[in-house]
Amino acid sequence: MNSIPEKNSDGQVEFHDLIIELIKNFLENFLKAELTEFLNYEKHEYSGRNSGNSRNGSYLRDFLTQFGSIKGLNVPRDRNGEFQTELFQPYKRYDNWLEEAIINMYANGLSTRYVADWIEQMYGQKYSPTTISNLTNVALEEVKKWKERPLQKRYSVIFIDGMSIKVRRDTVANESVYIIIGINEDGYREILDFYIGATESAALWEEVLSNLKERGVQEVLLGVIDGLPGLKDSFLKVFPKADVQRCIVHKVRNTIVKVRKKDTDEIVKDLKKIYRSPSREFAEKALEEFDFKWSKIYPKVTQSWYVDKDELLTFYKYPESIHKAIYTTNWIERANKEIKKRLKPMNSLPNVQAAEKIIYLKIIEYNSKWSDRKMRGFLAAKDQLHQLFKERY
Repeated sequence: MNSIPEKNSDGQVEFHDLIIELIKNFLENFLKAELTEFLNYEKHEYSGRNSGNSRNGSYLRDFLTQFGSIKGLNVPRDRNGEFQTELFQPYKRYDNWLEEAIINMYANGLSTRYVADWIEQMYGQKYSPTTISNLTNVALEEVKKWKERPLQKRYSVIFIDGMSIKVRRDTVANESVYIIIGINEDGYREILDFYIGATESAALWEEVLSNLKERGVQEVLLGVIDGLPGLKDSFLKVFPKADVQRCIVHKVRNTIVKVRKKDTDEIVKDLKKIYRSPSREFAEKALEEFDFKWSKIYPKVTQSWYVDKDELLTFYKYPESIHKAIYTTNWIERANKEIKKRLKPMNSLPNVQAAEKIIYLKIIEYNSKWSDRKMRGFLAAKDQLHQLFKERY
């Protein structure tokens, strides 16, 4: 017989306890019905005799739900030990909402210790930080599948951008996270992959980019990259028919740190005249003016813009409507900032796997958000981009 919730000091039944008791009654009735269906006969029914299996009492277990902890849930058994309820897996003492809640809290940058304390305070159920970490390992399985998923054949632009995070290996140190983003020929963005590594090399970049190719990426028009060691050569080796565009945002930042503070605003203004010019011809003229104005004070700065000129002005080969999408990477900066924000409460990640879990979960959010938002300018450029693909491939 089911128990009746106790009354409080005022003689009234606590509402929460009543809800828990109702849920417990429902679950126990559901479990009995499941066993009846499994055995294919009602309790005490004649047809169950000599059927080869029968009811064999029940066992008690605690079970954590989103409404609270259910103590002493009666779970029926069969004599052959073959019955398994669909409500929960063997030895699992919480329903799926908890797993999802834990992963979501972890994805939002809360530490495993904080999550464990929260569950204990809210539901009286004690979980160790290690157990919480093990629960989030389901995300690692998803990361592996995600990193192996098939990709589209064509991408008009591929961006490779990086940021720094603190990860513990033997000691806590800064490591780079590289995000690879593709814009397809219809103008939709997608994060294709990410990579965490302390060092970069041409061989490593070739491996990372070859992986994209193995997953289906065959035709790329433009790669927007930073001046990372070996990246340009590796990109052109894997995608030899693509163009390379040096990231203007990073170039401007690298320039600013090499000039006096009092000149910063004016230099930034003059640099904008280069990459915001209506054509390459005007851009080169603006570069000449920049050189004439600043070369005596900052000869190495102006010379570096001349050395990188062709890669900095590659975007002028592409439709004007997408120029800003190529040289303005504010949306990538925002995405990186959000990822770092999720990681910040942890100060340093205990290992690379912990970082991968959080970064992956945030990337999934972004890909979902971007899936129905076309990048500005790509609709107008669609025919021209299609023609460029046709000419090259």
